[in-house]
Amino acid sequence: MVISLHCNQKLNVMGLDQFAWKVKKGFITKPVDFETESYNEVTEELEVLCEKEELHYWRKHPNLQGWMENLYYEKGGESNCFNCVNVQLTWEDLEELEKDIKEGNLPSTMGFFFGNDSDDHYKEETLEFVEKSLNSIKNGYDVYYSSWW
Repeated sequence: MVISLHCNQKLNVMGLDQFAWKVKKGFITKPVDFETESYNEVTEELEVLCEKEELHYWRKHPNLQGWMENLYYEKGGESNCFNCVNVQLTWEDLEELEKDIKEGNLPSTMGFFFGNDSDDHYKEETLEFVEKSLNSIKNGYDVYYSSWW
């Protein structure tokens, strides 16, 4: 997929970059594999399909990546590689994530460029993300997760 060559505009260093975004409620019409950008082959640029705002960014939080990957496939994701694909996070998903973080139940995940377990390092920050995301949903937004490695 050509778009994956252009996913990582935040950093130019190899590694796992993870993002959470919010978009106006209603833009997301399916729980996985939706696009918020499209690659224009004529201009060789990404075209934005909707307004979005970054809610959070993580650098090398592999166990969160594993949790999101499991969620992606549970929701019907079909990509053979959980990379540069989107998964919507519902209220229920975020509550489950919060519970798993607090109980230390994020799945141990390894991958090339993923780094080491960073659950303790990111614990409070990720719990703050959950709270911010729940507030965004209350205020008329949908939330989704994407990553690039």
